[in-house]
Amino acid sequence: MCDGQGRPVRLHLTAGQVSDFRDADVLLADLPDETEEVIGDRGYDSNRIRLSLAERNITPLYSSKEEPEIKAALQLASV
Repeated sequence: MCDGQGRPVRLHLTAGQVSDFRDADVLLADLPDETEEVIGDRGYDSNRIRLSLAERNITPLYSSKEEPEIKAALQLASV
């Protein structure tokens, strides 16, 4: 997980064949109170994650072909 400047702030390693959203709770558990948006790839898109974020008034943003600005942010964060 990276902050708004693309700097890594949290890391959680899993086996290569584990679905991304399965352990997302570990990464999302201690988000700062001021967090308004979380950007992720479609591997993190699940109803469980969306509901968890909605309970904290956090907007999930997932990349798609129609949203190049989110894709650009993901590329920056993975540098």
